[in-house]
Amino acid sequence: MTTLVTGGSGVVGRAVLKQLVSQERHVRALVRSDEAAAIVAKLGAHPTRGDILDFGSLAAAMEGCDVVYHVAGSNEMCLADPSTLFRVNVDGSRHTLRAAAAAGVRRMVLTSSATTLGEEPGSVGDEWVHHRGWFLSNYERSKYEAEQALLADETTVELVVVNPSSVQGPGRASGTGKLFLDLINGKIPAVVDSRFSMIDIEDCAKGHILAELSGKAGERYVLSGFTLSTAEAVQLLEDATGLRLRLATLPRAVVMGAVSVVELGSRLMGRQPRFCREMIRVMSFGHSYNGSRATRDLGLEYTSARDTIQRTIEWFMTEGLVTRKLPGM
Repeated sequence: MTTLVTGGSGVVGRAVLKQLVSQERHVRALVRSDEAAAIVAKLGAHPTRGDILDFGSLAAAMEGCDVVYHVAGSNEMCLADPSTLFRVNVDGSRHTLRAAAAAGVRRMVLTSSATTLGEEPGSVGDEWVHHRGWFLSNYERSKYEAEQALLADETTVELVVVNPSSVQGPGRASGTGKLFLDLINGKIPAVVDSRFSMIDIEDCAKGHILAELSGKAGERYVLSGFTLSTAEAVQLLEDATGLRLRLATLPRAVVMGAVSVVELGSRLMGRQPRFCREMIRVMSFGHSYNGSRATRDLGLEYTSARDTIQRTIEWFMTEGLVTRKLPGM
């Protein structure tokens, strides 16, 4: 059985590739560059040139494949022009499913996002929640539109959707992982009171494999291991590092006002801002997701928050990303 993975050189894609290769499968990975080809080859997959925006190259890469994991996507915020984000996440996903059908692929696992659940403020999102009808970010909208389009497609491919919450662990130094790193390095003096649902990178990869093997076609599976408040996350960081992070907690309105000024200044200088209103909307909204269906129906077991954060910090240290002296280290 031959399996194709798109996005195999990314954080989640690499973890999925490792899982598949460990099962002694013949795995192809779609790549666009020599750098990506080297990454996936080192993991034991066969690099195959192609692009999710190029239907012909996709169909050729899938020839003879039984299963496709569509992990590729764009997860950017603060974009002045989000059109590329939508092309990659929406059009790229449509192309991948249609190419899979044309190539006679039996089953496809779509890496969506828990943000597509669109739960109401203060509620817990699961597979049966109705979307609130408005979006916090262009990323949320793009992933939602992609998911809806693929689930509505009358395809011959068995489509299973996984909806991971924020993915953390070794290999992740962006998104919430970058927030953790900046907190450790003393680059963030204040935080907003919120909550975050997360999943360990290894659990996320296992959830993908289990969805392929046991998931029901046409259905979604939320992958989410734990939810932390800002205070709880800071406490775990302190426990793991020995640091005492003296952080102010600021009201959302204050942070939004300050970020608006930063964003405007960056735009005027022709630069993409590091922080923007879109990002603060997502962070201050706070998310809580229920990943129990993946445990109940797929057999996925979750790593604890403490273990995930400890492993993440150890990886930060190994990679030389921690610039601050940690007590006892």
